[in-house]
Formats: sequence, C-alpha cells, structure tokens
Amino acid sequence: MPAKDNAAKDVQAEDQFIESVKNSLDDAEKLLREAADATGDKAAELRDKALRSLRRTREALYDTQDALLLRGRQAVHATDDYVHDNPWQAIGVAGLTGLLVGMLISRR
Repeated sequence: MPAKDNAAKDVQAEDQFIESVKNSLDDAEKLLREAADATGDKAAELRDKALRSLRRTREALYDTQDALLLRGRQAVHATDDYVHDNPWQAIGVAGLTGLLVGMLISRR
C-alpha cells in the first residue's frame, strides 16, 4: 500500500508542477505582449517581470530534471541489487521477455 500512496502523491505533485509551469509561462507570455504594446519604462519593467518569470520556470524545470535523474538512478541501483540477489529469477524474466518479444516480431 505505501507504494500506491507514493505513486498517487507523485502523480499529484507532477500535476501541480505542470500546472505551475503552464501558469508561469502564461504569465510571461502575457507580460511580453503587454511590453510589446507599452513604451519606455513601462515596457522595460514588463520585460523584466517576464524574464524573471521565465527564469523561475527554468529553475523549476532544472530542479525537476535533477529529481527525475535521482529517481532514475535509485531505480537502476534497486534493479541492480535485485538482479544480484536473485540472479535466476532475473534470467528467467529476461528469457521470458525475449521469448515474448520474439513471438510478437515473428507474427508480422
């Protein structure tokens, strides 16, 4: 059950992150449109706000990328540990997977 709870939390966090990025990009786009119509100091201020918004979005994307890479590495290490602890089961799963892929390919 804890794995399901973690998966549900991950999906919810991903949805919130995607929504946050969309909102940030929408705000930046709106500010840039207003800056295009404005002149002088107002235009410069709007462009600065848009650039700050884009910078925050980029930082959030980099943070998410780092988190995903970390989770990927953890998955690789867990898989490696499992294969070392259960080599025959891993060989069986790999063989079965190869057999199924071979059957699917030969059907064409």
